[in-house]
Amino acid sequence: MSSGRPIATTRSAAGMPTGRLAVWWVIASEIVIFGGLLASYVMYRLAHDAFAEQAAHTNTWIGAFNTFVLLTSSLMAVQAHKAADEGDGPRAARFLQLTAAGGLLFAVVKAFEWTDEIRHGFTITSSTFWSFYYTAAGLHAAHVLAGVVILLIVAASAKRSVELHRVELIGIYWHFVDVVWIFLFPLLYIAK
Repeated sequence: MSSGRPIATTRSAAGMPTGRLAVWWVIASEIVIFGGLLASYVMYRLAHDAFAEQAAHTNTWIGAFNTFVLLTSSLMAVQAHKAADEGDGPRAARFLQLTAAGGLLFAVVKAFEWTDEIRHGFTITSSTFWSFYYTAAGLHAAHVLAGVVILLIVAASAKRSVELHRVELIGIYWHFVDVVWIFLFPLLYIAK
């Protein structure tokens, strides 16, 4: 009796489906990366008062707008998961496409923000603050863009009502990307 699905997606380890376990392993490794970066930033920030002067040049309104965009895109990911649970692949696909659109909007806004900062002389080599800023925000933006690609791939299969369990998996990843931003936004834009 073959279910038509690869065995890796049907068996489970540790009491959860293999795909979900894999996503949580990826997120755990990403927590180590972002956690180390953010801990380094906080330790350095506490020891150097010059960070406040440099951080004053970030645009809090743009950071707040991008926070709103990512949180809204997370709501769309939740709606996609709900639609997938109900077996409505085409609706799940539409919500995943809206989630991806939010990610793309975030990246476009970030590109304009960085262009403006660089034009004003704030580059990755300007100071330690800007090195942390571009590294942390750039690493996060790379994760957003990777998430957008995966969202669109999953949306394409969800539109055909195929592999709907993947909607939950990309949703977990997308929420992680949003949570990282929830830490980055106050550290880079508000704590001055």
